[in-house]
Amino acid sequence: MNGSPSPAAEDVVWDLPGDAPHRLSLLVLPHAGGNAHAYSEWREHLPADVRLLIGQYPGRGARYCEDLPESIDDLALPVVGALPSDTGPLVVLGHSMGSLVAFEVTRALQAAGRAPAGLVASACRAPELPNQCPVHPERLDDDQLVAAIKERGGTDDGILDDPELREIVLPSIRADFAIDDAYRCTAPGVRLDCPVAVFGGDADPIVPVEMLGGWSTVAGRSVTPEVLPGDHFYFQQDLPGFFARLNPALQALRDATAAPA
Repeated sequence: MNGSPSPAAEDVVWDLPGDAPHRLSLLVLPHAGGNAHAYSEWREHLPADVRLLIGQYPGRGARYCEDLPESIDDLALPVVGALPSDTGPLVVLGHSMGSLVAFEVTRALQAAGRAPAGLVASACRAPELPNQCPVHPERLDDDQLVAAIKERGGTDDGILDDPELREIVLPSIRADFAIDDAYRCTAPGVRLDCPVAVFGGDADPIVPVEMLGGWSTVAGRSVTPEVLPGDHFYFQQDLPGFFARLNPALQALRDATAAPA
């Protein structure tokens, strides 16, 4: 990403506090091709004392003029650098490719002595596994890539069908899918110092339920996934139902961190 302008911290991490002093911060990392705006509606489903932080990747929003990302570090490290210092207990959550970004953000925070209270991985393979459902964007022309995105879901078809909007969003989508295709954590014996929770959809064709338990390896203990009705973007089909399961999980992660050793 050489030559990119230096982004402002507020452009890299959106800060959406609630109406009460925060007892917990939730950092959300979007899916491949996703952006912070797509997750801003989560604010209304979180408790007032949970601060919502959302990562914005290069090549979109106020970061549109930056070089496109080429590696997972290009997605994760600016977020780590832009995190507010007063998050309090922090839970890092990613969806799909965002779970891999969340994993790398958690590793970086852990290495810096700022281990979060927990990691929540949603609809994603474990980091040490190769991508079992690659998109291969380098082999697809724009129409083929749009068809692949529509099949996976998660992006408004109206954007993909509008020629001008499509021209804006496709480069960053291509870049993200290339990163997701290639990513695999090969560092030996990686373990996280924080608890790990895993969510997924019962009809997800990209990351089937039986793959979700693979996160037990980096958690260092058995992880029982929370499985909800739906496909790869299961939470979009019932956002209140998703938060009925997520909010107690966030509370449990915070309580586990606050409990005396």
